[in-house]
Amino acid sequence: MEENKFSIASEPMLEMFTFETVNLIEQLEEILLRAEKDSELSGEDINEIFRVMHTIKGSAAMMMFKNISKIAHEVEDVFYYIRENKQVSVDISNLSDKVLEVVDFIKEEIEKIKSGVKADGNEEKIVEEMKSYLAEISGNLDIEIKREPAKTKQKFYISPYDLKKGDSIHRYSVKVFFEEDSQMENIRAYTIVHNLKPICKEIFHIPKNLIEDSESAKYIIENGFDINFSSLEEYEKVKEIVEQEIFIKTLELKEIEEYEEEIVTQSISQELNKVQNKICIPEVVPLEKETTTTKQNIISVNIARLDKLMDIVGEIVITESMVIKNKDLIGLELDNFNKAAMQLRKLTDELQDTVMSIRMVPISLIFNKMHRIVRDMSRNLDKNVELEVIGDETEVDKNIIDNLSDPLMHLIRNCMDHGIEEKEERSSTGKDLKGKITLEAKNISGDVLIKITDDGRGLDKRKIINKAKQNGLLTKDESELTEREIYGLIFLPGFSTKDEVTEYSGRGVGMDVVKKNIEKVGGSVFVESVIGIGTTINIKIPLTLAIVDGMEISVGNSVYTIPITTIKESFKLNKKDLILDTNGNEMVMVRGNCYPIVRLHKLFGVTTQKIDLEDGIIVMVEADDQTACLYADLLLGEQQVVVKPLPPYLTRYITKESGIGGCTILGDGNISLILDITGIINQVV
Repeated sequence: MEENKFSIASEPMLEMFTFETVNLIEQLEEILLRAEKDSELSGEDINEIFRVMHTIKGSAAMMMFKNISKIAHEVEDVFYYIRENKQVSVDISNLSDKVLEVVDFIKEEIEKIKSGVKADGNEEKIVEEMKSYLAEISGNLDIEIKREPAKTKQKFYISPYDLKKGDSIHRYSVKVFFEEDSQMENIRAYTIVHNLKPICKEIFHIPKNLIEDSESAKYIIENGFDINFSSLEEYEKVKEIVEQEIFIKTLELKEIEEYEEEIVTQSISQELNKVQNKICIPEVVPLEKETTTTKQNIISVNIARLDKLMDIVGEIVITESMVIKNKDLIGLELDNFNKAAMQLRKLTDELQDTVMSIRMVPISLIFNKMHRIVRDMSRNLDKNVELEVIGDETEVDKNIIDNLSDPLMHLIRNCMDHGIEEKEERSSTGKDLKGKITLEAKNISGDVLIKITDDGRGLDKRKIINKAKQNGLLTKDESELTEREIYGLIFLPGFSTKDEVTEYSGRGVGMDVVKKNIEKVGGSVFVESVIGIGTTINIKIPLTLAIVDGMEISVGNSVYTIPITTIKESFKLNKKDLILDTNGNEMVMVRGNCYPIVRLHKLFGVTTQKIDLEDGIIVMVEADDQTACLYADLLLGEQQVVVKPLPPYLTRYITKESGIGGCTILGDGNISLILDITGIINQVV
């Protein structure tokens, strides 16, 4: 297997190929699902699908992924026939099944490429199926789609010329302008050069460095792409090859006597094929025209670079704190320094906000994938289910998006398999035969709340408790369990209420992993359900993970940080408000409500002189609609902190359930542990 390994990061063209293909595949999937839902495939949809498959075919062929190119070619043939024969009638559902099978194949191959593994999937079975389907809808078993003359067999990076006496060499000049919204003009220009190479003896073009120079795309938009080359081929053949790039707006091809001096002097043909190990950043720049319309400039950047930038900003925040809170400055009157420090804090905040906004992406990136899951499971389970998406424009950090995809996928599958009833059961209870799942996202005070709601049978509390008893999962008497705690049992390892093991569930694995993945990004999950009405799974996650506003507190000689978003208030305790419950646990009465008190020095085993509750400070915190009061020695003040994960060797002993969510570096260089309020509250509430 090692011989098949390669690094995608070291090959800009490969990175661009995977990026563009993934986007095209998602676009294709969206068109098919919409068409299937509307029971209509418009002419625009057919053209768009044809364009997508044509692009994937050409890109894959250029990158020498023959299986992807071959399978895309067959789909292209089908849609070419449908487009050219408008009277043909097709079953949209059947057509979607065929094309989505191709989509899944290409997705698998792209994942292999991203993982550094050879894309060696066998496409023959699907290719034959597509050929059979084309024969079926055309009524011609021997149909052969002919759109353009047979092309010269592709050869890569090697000139096929072995000039013989009497060969007639033609010199050509080409000037190309691409369509305004085609994007990645430098890559499209490179494709033209690549297609021409097999028929060329020599080739020169401006810009010279199409891949290495990120400014080349902008140059091409403004000035066009100029090529001079020589070939044995006649004019018509050359024109066919150049026109293979489908985003050409204008093309000027002419035969010339001599090359244009400027193009030759700026281009060296022998260097065109060298792709250096640099990250390729394709630029999308609007055509500069005298117009009142504004258009955003977008640049695609490798996520690793954004991660590095975020790390640097985090270090700047820490260093700024170290400078401003330097002990050498204590007691000094430094007006100018303080003014400069305020300006530095302002600029640091702006830098942080800008970097955070760059990393924010719409949650629709994962919400849109759920349509396919609902569609496929509806067929496999013979259930008629509709997915409604609300608030998919809500933005969260890119890293959170990456960690949310799998949990959401599993929860949607559970709604389909466990929640939504069979048609007969829905009919007998008077429900609409079409089930409904709602996927909703919205911003709530610095967090994102995601709700997955189904109108199914709901969760049976008695069944959950009995199953937990059988598996020995109950940790306290069932009479003491709250409704939320009962529903929370479904997230325990090995728990399943499914009587039969199916393709999708029943093995008792999955929901515990869902919870762990959500907590991994600082989130929490809880369930609400009404039997016979439906179930709602609530996921609360932070907008971002890297830098948070925190309140520093001291306990003995230790400093802890509480996220500001979890703090409701702080106050000094009056002993008359202190009460004890039947088990001797300390409670505090605040405005008629009782809340448990958590002594942090006891929780973490820290030595402190402030044992009396009246000597310290009470901080009331809230998480998941539950409230508790933390007792600490002193409030030190608010501070922006950079969240650092705990070292791996500590995570075996310290988990979120213990109340520690991470750590940060303080201005004096010491370490402060960041409290996980959800974990602390779950221990006492």
